[in-house]
Amino acid sequence: MDKRQLGRTGPQVSAIALGCMGMSDFYGPADRDESIATLHAALDHGITLLDTGDFYGMGDNEMLIRDALRGRTRDQVLISVKFGALRDPAGAFAGYDARPQAIRNFVAYSLKRLGIDHIDIYRPARVDPAVPIEETVGAIADLVKAGYVRHIGLSELGADTIRRAAAVAPIADLQIEYSLLSRGIEADILPVCRELGIGVTAYGVLSRGLLGGGWSAARQGERDFRAASPRFQGENLAHNLALVDALRAIANEKGSNPAQVAIAWVLSRGDDIVPLVGARKRTQLQDAVLASELQLTVDDLARIEAAVPAGAAAGERYPASQMAHLDSEQGRGPAHGA
Repeated sequence: MDKRQLGRTGPQVSAIALGCMGMSDFYGPADRDESIATLHAALDHGITLLDTGDFYGMGDNEMLIRDALRGRTRDQVLISVKFGALRDPAGAFAGYDARPQAIRNFVAYSLKRLGIDHIDIYRPARVDPAVPIEETVGAIADLVKAGYVRHIGLSELGADTIRRAAAVAPIADLQIEYSLLSRGIEADILPVCRELGIGVTAYGVLSRGLLGGGWSAARQGERDFRAASPRFQGENLAHNLALVDALRAIANEKGSNPAQVAIAWVLSRGDDIVPLVGARKRTQLQDAVLASELQLTVDDLARIEAAVPAGAAAGERYPASQMAHLDSEQGRGPAHGA
């Protein structure tokens, strides 16, 4: 698989990364054996960047990755970890904590669960409104100096906050949602990242399965995030699935499918962008691998743009309660495609 440089100061990584969240949380029950097999297949295909969070399954996701990496050499993989999201015994979210003393605690537990001596990219999942971003980034920079972390990452920050963070220490990448249906970063966030030499790891490239081409509400399991997602409700869902049908027509002509075209479109947006594909099964992973080989022509890109123009999606990308926690969305009015 091709490699991409993650920002000016970040590591070289595979052109596609694997998001591991769904193997433990948010999309209903997952098959542990299949998850480990998918992780193994990803590494065998040359995918080197794995993304997790210490709150995915309340630590289960990190331990899953630990188990999958047994017998593999540490330098074969780079691990990105998000921290700071607090949860209660029922699994509900209970705010964010990005105080320096909390960060030192979080990283200690993540290192133990992952069974490693350093984390390659460490990032706050969201901004803690009670802690200036400068203090959070400064605390991670101290962990870099101590050798527990290699690179500093960010997640879902707006342009002004990115500038403040980058003034404290070098930033490898910003993790943020970016897809054909979520193009809000193009206005000001992506230009600031490029100005500052910060890479982008784009999650949600398939819009949580919408762009996969085979969505059915009947597939939605218990504790599935999509049950409350605005884009999966009523008229919004019907509108969005019509966009997918338009994309499918283009994919069919290329002997491909909507998922592969959607991932290839994100890959085409710049060598500084790495799609983070949330595959839970080897069959889903195969779409990502094939997408990395799919060449989109100028004409293809123009047709995709016409079929799914910027702002075409109906519904926000998160429920209102969660949108309020996105620094990247502050100051933006409600808008389709946000």
